[in-house]
Amino acid sequence: MLRNQTPPYNSEFRFSRCDVCKMPFLAEQEKMRSCEEDRGGSRAGPTTKSDNMLGRSESCDGFSDRVSGPRRSDDSSPLSTPTWSETSPYKRSPWSKVASVREGFCGNGLIGSIQREEGHVYSLAADGDLLFTGSDSRSIRVWKGLREFSGFESGSGLVKAIVLSGEKIFTGHQDGKIRVWRAWSRDPSVYKRVGSLPNFKEFVKKSFNPKNYVAVRQHGNVLRIKHYDAVSCMSLNEAQGLLYSGSWDRTLKAWRVSDSKCVDSVSAHDDAINAVVAGFDSLVFTGSADGTVKVWRREFDSINGRTTVAHSLQKVLLKQENAVTALAANVGEGWLYGGASDGLVNFWECEGKKLSHGGVLRGHKLAVLCLEAAGALVFSGGADKNICVWRRGERGVHTCLSVLSGHTGPVKCMAVREDDQESCKHDKTPDRPQEDKRWVVYSGSLDKTVKVWRVSEQSPDFIKMHLH
Repeated sequence: MLRNQTPPYNSEFRFSRCDVCKMPFLAEQEKMRSCEEDRGGSRAGPTTKSDNMLGRSESCDGFSDRVSGPRRSDDSSPLSTPTWSETSPYKRSPWSKVASVREGFCGNGLIGSIQREEGHVYSLAADGDLLFTGSDSRSIRVWKGLREFSGFESGSGLVKAIVLSGEKIFTGHQDGKIRVWRAWSRDPSVYKRVGSLPNFKEFVKKSFNPKNYVAVRQHGNVLRIKHYDAVSCMSLNEAQGLLYSGSWDRTLKAWRVSDSKCVDSVSAHDDAINAVVAGFDSLVFTGSADGTVKVWRREFDSINGRTTVAHSLQKVLLKQENAVTALAANVGEGWLYGGASDGLVNFWECEGKKLSHGGVLRGHKLAVLCLEAAGALVFSGGADKNICVWRRGERGVHTCLSVLSGHTGPVKCMAVREDDQESCKHDKTPDRPQEDKRWVVYSGSLDKTVKVWRVSEQSPDFIKMHLH
């Protein structure tokens, strides 16, 4: 078996380039596709490799969706063409009703879909049977069992990231703010804003000390504990009670979840930060439009009876021309994955206290926009509208299990949870003779849909499928 198996693609494509985003697309589709302006706005500073550039390219609907090789999800999906029977019970909701889910279906493929009438899906978070979706309409929708359950609106700022921590919901926005929400105790379907990061008391207290300000080009003096540009990514370290946020202002910030205080702020990169992951062994990973992946170590110290948190740079794992656009870590197994604007996914393995480069996964023709790691699987979503499902085997060998296709726009975000459907846990077939883990994958796209997939770790891999 070859290491890092790559699905074969038809190379006889004629590419043109979008006049707005400069991303390549098939010349045959040039007359049929058009560039749709991204409502997210532009970030300050250079845009050659930033997430803002990718944001504009995401709005281009001229990407090729022709893929050959691994089994495609639409070949076996029970819902290849979703149908809508009712409108949402929420009159103001911009969402249509979820397509009917096939009860008892245990196979791999599409199991549900949600359609938006306007706006793009930029962020997702899942917790049990609850799904939170964020969009450029500034609203966060809550779904329970894939039925519309609740919703709340921020008032300003495209929702670029959502993180769940116990009863709290943290949302990162285009306007540079991180807002905190909580379900009302009297009615779990009602969500109220309970604060922001930093909290108001800390913001006022720090504002009076000139030492807490830093000079920033085009912004003058800004408070060190506050983001002054879009919050592009967030990640939670539950064990330490810390929330990490990365921003187009090039800083990495650490927040204490219990009191919403900023405990550290680091000028981490030379360009916009597109991804952050709280990893293993007290490490934090950041990926940036400057083409680097950096490793930061969290250190605790006690000063005058107070515990302080500081982060120091340990290593630069990757340095390249192409922007790093997504990161994912398997904390339990010690693996890190990094996607880039060239469509490649690099991965590293933690051996003892050392991170070593394991190889490259080649499954996308355009930029990788999101990554998720769960169990032995890795999911990569791209601007080519596809989701590649990879399985990690012995000695770091990765094989492509399948390509989930069905979106008509770039896949911007994903969320994964373990499948808890009892009827599927003990399902056995000739191709799946043993019990295996199954995962439910939620994918949000700039085609205004959220799709729900079921994927098994024991699915036939790419090589076996082509031998039969």
